[in-house]
Amino acid sequence: MELILGTTKAAELETGAFVVICFKDEKPGPELAGGIVKELDESGEFTGKPLETALIHHPEGMKATRLLLIGGGEKAKFTTADMRKTGGVIVRTLKPKGIGDIAIRLKGITLDAAMLEALVEGVILGDFEPDQHKTADRPSEKTIKSFRISVPEESVVLVDALRRGRAIGEAQNFARTLVNEPANLLTPLKLAAEAKAMAAEFGLGCELLDEARMRQLGFGALLGVAMGSAEPPVMIVLNYTPAAPHASGNHLAIIGKGVTFDTGGVSIKPSEGMEKMKYDMGGAAAVIGAMRAIAQLKPAIPVTMYAPCVENMVGHKAQRPGDIVKSYQGKTIEVLNTDAEGRLILADTLTYAARQGCTHLVNAATLTGAIAVALGHLYSGVFSNNDELQQRVLAASKAVGERMWPFPMDDDYKEYIKSAFADMGNIGGRWGGSITAAKFLEEFVEGKPWVHLDIAGVAWLDESKPFLAKGPTGAPVRTFVHLATHWVN
Repeated sequence: MELILGTTKAAELETGAFVVICFKDEKPGPELAGGIVKELDESGEFTGKPLETALIHHPEGMKATRLLLIGGGEKAKFTTADMRKTGGVIVRTLKPKGIGDIAIRLKGITLDAAMLEALVEGVILGDFEPDQHKTADRPSEKTIKSFRISVPEESVVLVDALRRGRAIGEAQNFARTLVNEPANLLTPLKLAAEAKAMAAEFGLGCELLDEARMRQLGFGALLGVAMGSAEPPVMIVLNYTPAAPHASGNHLAIIGKGVTFDTGGVSIKPSEGMEKMKYDMGGAAAVIGAMRAIAQLKPAIPVTMYAPCVENMVGHKAQRPGDIVKSYQGKTIEVLNTDAEGRLILADTLTYAARQGCTHLVNAATLTGAIAVALGHLYSGVFSNNDELQQRVLAASKAVGERMWPFPMDDDYKEYIKSAFADMGNIGGRWGGSITAAKFLEEFVEGKPWVHLDIAGVAWLDESKPFLAKGPTGAPVRTFVHLATHWVN
């Protein structure tokens, strides 16, 4: 899709569909489209409520073939998050109709870089279809060739916002594409190959730690999970280095859980819904996608990405409940439940990142079903050992419209993961499951400032939204990118 920024006035835009955002408390002028918009408002057919749409063919006084009205709600409450959704609704309303040329005039809205960036992101995210393996009736066969954004006055700031929005939106869609791949086609090594190819394209450093190297290092927790699969494990490491050293000396690590399929192992999952367990590498996909954007947007601090990738399968070599493994850090872990595997692979990875010189660690993982019980499918859970870093992450998530909620991390929760036979168990029982999982991870960060994002409730959409297709969401790519690119000291 070609994104074009210009200043052409609404009446002069020749396009398949021209879009107007209408607010409940600020109606378009009565002259728009010969007064038909006013008629729709008076009849109650279109009132401007959020994401409401109305399509008018051959609007009077315009060169556009169609006029799409989209509701923005109350103008004073219209945020960048609303604009992002609006962009998605525009595409998902018009694309199925075969309209390949769309234009919008942004006038009367507080237009800043963040608002334009959000619109571009929404347009790109709305254009994603999870249909790459269909052979017929594919929604993606209908394409939008151009999306023109008309503004009162062009500026370098707005041009840069469009560039940023494209980079971030495409990075999030890249992550969604990875998550959407079935596990027979996206094994740990195949995911590593995809990450390596992306790194080469965008100028990132890449290192792949194979099974032999991880065994040499002593990644006992990670390799224990991989024992049941015929597919070899791998750890993906991508590096971004800024042109000049950062004055603070800070080095950000972003870490993502990469279980390309999770049967639960010997503690096997119920069959219902197990097909979705290809999404258990959503954290790895998110950090790989974030690095794609970071490489283009070039933040001031160095960023290193770690993605431990395994399959958690049932096989004659699979680890058993009651097994004890030794982590890279040296602590022993009693595997009480083989379906609590994500924390095992992250344990070794967090320690490795800390010992590689990263000063701040942020990980994302589809870690616990308990987080969806607590927060539904609207918020990620946030867990941290450091208030300053937690506030940085929360501020980044708020800025980009990815909702997150902090949880308590009192030391009393460590009591739940005690083991009589090892230094700790890998589960803490029924109560506070997301918190006890986070307390487990905290044991391996070597005292470094650390934030854990439990994204199990938000990484997958069971039903499509007006602005987003069913399937992988790509969360929290935007938060990672904003955190890195807005790191001041």
